[in-house]
Amino acid sequence: MAASDVPSSPEQVAERFGQCRYIADEPLATAVFLAIRLGKPLLLEGVPGVGKTEAAKAVAEILQRELIRLQCYEGIDAQHALYEWNYQRQLLAIRQAKKAETDIYDDRFLIERPLLRSLRNPERTVLLVDEIDRSDHEFEALLLEYLSDFQISIPERGTVRAGEPPIVILTSNRTRELAEALRRRCVYHWIAYPDPVRETAIILARAADVAESTAAAVARAVSTIRAHPLAKPPGISEAVEWANAATVLEKTGSPWPEAFRRAIGVLLKDEEDLACMHEELPRILEEALT
Repeated sequence: MAASDVPSSPEQVAERFGQCRYIADEPLATAVFLAIRLGKPLLLEGVPGVGKTEAAKAVAEILQRELIRLQCYEGIDAQHALYEWNYQRQLLAIRQAKKAETDIYDDRFLIERPLLRSLRNPERTVLLVDEIDRSDHEFEALLLEYLSDFQISIPERGTVRAGEPPIVILTSNRTRELAEALRRRCVYHWIAYPDPVRETAIILARAADVAESTAAAVARAVSTIRAHPLAKPPGISEAVEWANAATVLEKTGSPWPEAFRRAIGVLLKDEEDLACMHEELPRILEEALT
């Protein structure tokens, strides 16, 4: 990694994140800085919608690297995460070679999956293992082996090792508990919902046409709404979309409280949540807009 690419302090991480329109607080900036400097994976946990995946994208952007994303799901296995062989091309090569010898385990027959790609190009990539908690324990054990030595074994080719520790970011919604062995190998940070002041800054950074007063009102209202027992509390992206939608409606002639009310389907996306907030919303909007 070129020295000029590496942030020299947590404050510089936060500054570069800001240039990518990601408003990071001091604890997150520190966790990112330490993970990069120590060569350790970074584990980001938090409820859906707090910006875990966006943080990984920002890390790749500030380091000017390609983001390799491995989306986890129930049943994901080594074939989807590590590598597989292109059997059709191997068979074709055998037919074309006839009696001549041919190496069917050459690179041209190897299909790289995210983990192998990150090992082969550690200085040019950032690996995002997204929603690791959605995978099963077997895949978690496979990932633990990868993170222990940053190497994988290909029986037909031998061991592939990274020339330097790759930058790896794992995210989890904490739908299940992760193994302690995995946690011990990582720099850990919990991302909570931002307070209204920081969420106002996030909305202004992400929604260019939204006025500061509107962004502040949305941040206050969303903070109150999240305190209710909702099935799907709105994330930061929904707050940004609500501010955008209300601004669009205001420009067509809807007054502010009405614009927010009419755009509520951009913020809340569950029928029971809409019913839950139906009576409370006018009071919340009134308080937020004053």
